[in-house]
Amino acid sequence: MEGIRRLDENERKIVKELIKNPRISDNQISKNTKVPVMTVNRKRKQLEEERLLHYFTSFDTGEFGTGTFKAKQLYIIKFKTGITRSQFIEKVEKDKRFQAFNASYISLSYLGEKDGRLALIMVLDAETDSSLVDEFSGKIVPHLKENLGEECIAELITTKIINTLRRHHNYLPSINMEKGVMKKDWPDDWIFVDKIVE
Repeated sequence: MEGIRRLDENERKIVKELIKNPRISDNQISKNTKVPVMTVNRKRKQLEEERLLHYFTSFDTGEFGTGTFKAKQLYIIKFKTGITRSQFIEKVEKDKRFQAFNASYISLSYLGEKDGRLALIMVLDAETDSSLVDEFSGKIVPHLKENLGEECIAELITTKIINTLRRHHNYLPSINMEKGVMKKDWPDDWIFVDKIVE
C-alpha cells in the first residue's frame, strides 16, 4: 500500500524498548535488542525527524495522583455544517488564549467527524464537577462562539469519566506501570508498535 511507513525489524525493536522506558539510553537499547548502538542512534534520530516518535511526560493530577483535579469529563461538540478543520485550526486552535486554557483544563483534544460534520472531542479536568461546568460553559463555549459564530455548535454530548484504564495503546497505569516506566515482567508480545500486514 502506498503512503504507509512500515517499520523494519530493528525499528520495531527500538520502539518497543522506548515504549517500555522512554528514558532508556541508546546503549541500553542496543544491549537489550542486540542492535548495534550506532544503528539504534541513527534509527532513533530518523524516527524523531520523521515525527513518528514523541516524548512527553504524563503527570497525574487526578484522584490517584496529586488529587488537584477530581472531575473529568468527555465532551463531543458537533459543529454546524460548513465549519471546516482548517477554519477551526486557524480561528480557534492557533488563538493564544485557547492554547493557555488548553494547558490548564484540557487534558486531551482531537478533531473528528460526527454525522458528516466537524467535531471537537476533548477531555477536561477540573477541581470539582461544578468548576468543570463553569470552565466549559464560561470559557470554552464562549471562545468557540466568538471565533466560529454564535450558532456554531449543532450538538453537545458529555460523559463523566470515572477511571483511566489504558493510555496510548500500551499503558495500563494500574496494571503494567511502576515508577514511571513499564514493569519489566510485561511481555514484549503485548506491546503494540504497528500492525504487520503479511
